[in-house]
Amino acid sequence: MRLLIAVTHLLGTGHLSRALALAEAFTARGWRVDVASGGRPAPHLETGNATLHQLPPLASDGADFAILLGADGSPADAGLFAARQAMLTGLLDSLRPDVLITELFPFGRRALAAEFDALLERARSLPHPPLTLASVRDILAPPSKPKRVAETEARLLRLYDGVLVHSDPALIPLEDSWPLTRAMMPLLRYTGFVVPPPPVPDDGTDGTAEILVTAGGGPVGRPVFEAAAQCAASGALPQRWRLLVAKGDAALADRLRALAPPDRLLVEPVRPDFRALLGRASASVGRCGYNTALDCLTAGVPSVFCPFEDGKEVEQTIRAAILARQPGIATLREADLTPDSLARALQSVLGARIPPLNPASLAGSARSVEIVEAMLAEKTP
Repeated sequence: MRLLIAVTHLLGTGHLSRALALAEAFTARGWRVDVASGGRPAPHLETGNATLHQLPPLASDGADFAILLGADGSPADAGLFAARQAMLTGLLDSLRPDVLITELFPFGRRALAAEFDALLERARSLPHPPLTLASVRDILAPPSKPKRVAETEARLLRLYDGVLVHSDPALIPLEDSWPLTRAMMPLLRYTGFVVPPPPVPDDGTDGTAEILVTAGGGPVGRPVFEAAAQCAASGALPQRWRLLVAKGDAALADRLRALAPPDRLLVEPVRPDFRALLGRASASVGRCGYNTALDCLTAGVPSVFCPFEDGKEVEQTIRAAILARQPGIATLREADLTPDSLARALQSVLGARIPPLNPASLAGSARSVEIVEAMLAEKTP
């Protein structure tokens, strides 16, 4: 069996990371998997046994997804979009996959609707059309206009066989963030969350009883890191703080280190054993993206989420508000983020016990394969 996943990450790499996790689960079951990636190259992500096809890359202009930039940072032109569309449809023609998955579209990536529509129309025109599915995370940005709902419904009913929802409806149902219609509901297939396997237990002690902070690189993470470092310097909490700053932010790291002595504050590059550190920490502080939130929930660490909400970004704010209904989790809006407010938020969660997630809800990758294989068996005459 062969699978083609079409994904374009525009700001962070969460969409690509989730697509690659799915790819790994399918290859583990003997599938041949191709991933057409339309965002900027992300060499830090492992492609495993999947084949990655890099489209001419695009990125958003910060949180403004209406303005797309090419590899050189200039606005994308018609030629770039045409090249991407030709490569996508060409891959479909040459690979002839049994299954086609589009990440986020048609619920998002409307700026790329032309290339996705071309891919989907070509798939439907093949002598043996692939099983076609959308793949979405737990929270979606609500549509800005009512007509977007009707457009999405029309595409789903005409071009798709189902929607893989990478969430647990008992915790975060899709309708908490997106106005699903009655016609869409039968297409939904909840998979559980797509998360890596738990870290292998080791004898490490780094991070024990500390407050662990990770918030992304560049301007996305800076407000959180600065408030955390100032809170560490104040001595408002007895724990030592450990800030994991992106490797490209060396100047920021140096500035943060100067705010407090090492017995109160450690600042170091992002570590591959981040999830192991979470398991030893007293609490965590960070943004509330899909991967970060699930890492914290899986580790069971008390957490303060400071959602990223620049521009029209509401995904993290919605997720943080839903998760904060549970004990051991607090949310702090960036407009309210100060060293004092951060200390108070941490004091409200430290020592709390986060209810463990159902193991089945953490098996989203494997469950996605099972769902797809079952749907394919039903489709095959």
